[in-house]
Amino acid sequence: MKKKTIKIGNGETYAYLEQGSGNQVLLLIHGNFSGSLYYKPLFDRLPRTIRVIAPDLRGYGDSSYENRFDTLATLATDLRLFLKALNIDKVDVVGWSLGGGVAMELAARHNVVNKLILINSTTHKGYPIFKKNADLTPQIGVPYKSKEEMAEDPVQVKPVLDVLKTGNAALMSYIFEKTIYTYGKPQEEDNDVYIKETLKQRCLIDADWALANLNMGKEPSIYRKGEDLMKLIKQPVLSFWGTLDITVPEYMVLENNAALKDVKYIRFEKCGHSPLIDKPNELTKEILDFIG
Repeated sequence: MKKKTIKIGNGETYAYLEQGSGNQVLLLIHGNFSGSLYYKPLFDRLPRTIRVIAPDLRGYGDSSYENRFDTLATLATDLRLFLKALNIDKVDVVGWSLGGGVAMELAARHNVVNKLILINSTTHKGYPIFKKNADLTPQIGVPYKSKEEMAEDPVQVKPVLDVLKTGNAALMSYIFEKTIYTYGKPQEEDNDVYIKETLKQRCLIDADWALANLNMGKEPSIYRKGEDLMKLIKQPVLSFWGTLDITVPEYMVLENNAALKDVKYIRFEKCGHSPLIDKPNELTKEILDFIG
């Protein structure tokens, strides 16, 4: 699929995939270590009567990275400007992993979301990274004080930064096999495309910091006080999780479900962090049924 590009109101340039036409628009928001092309299984299955748009977020894929960001709310504002540039007023939104956090911010802060679909989404209370002991075990409850300090995390951050800097596709693919594809795996040809997109990421520190500092709930987290934004999400929500997901534990998804008003929860057996790979037919059907 060939990407298009468009300049948005804050000076960033967003690259995106687009398919289909019609009044119904489905916006697909990718996760961390990812990009728009990871939604290929949905593009292959969705009818052309729906206009489907999947952007690369700022600092990912082929989108620009003119300015750094500290919050997922900033990426949600990017998407609002992106939709405005495309003259789109309302969308149904799918958010996978980190993209789920961006989707919740978009639904809470901007009046553009009809229905909200969360795929193995990060919790609205943030995905913390804790400092490490000398033996590399986490110091539970001890946060990093800055992005620069977090960048030196010897387990979750610095090794991945090194892979991105060196463009080591084999090692990145191995990381995905151990953390994302804990049940099924993409076809080799598709995986090569996906990993190539992953290696374009330039914003890892910003993304990790934004995930750790996300807090749309009422109570403070170890990183940030609560903003009490979940009450603003009044749209119907479809929430997915795979029982073999070791990246986003179920309690995070259940935290989201509990904070939302109108939720349908679907729990996929024999499925890891990517239902896009493990359950593409079932996922597509449930999404189509939900958005009508």
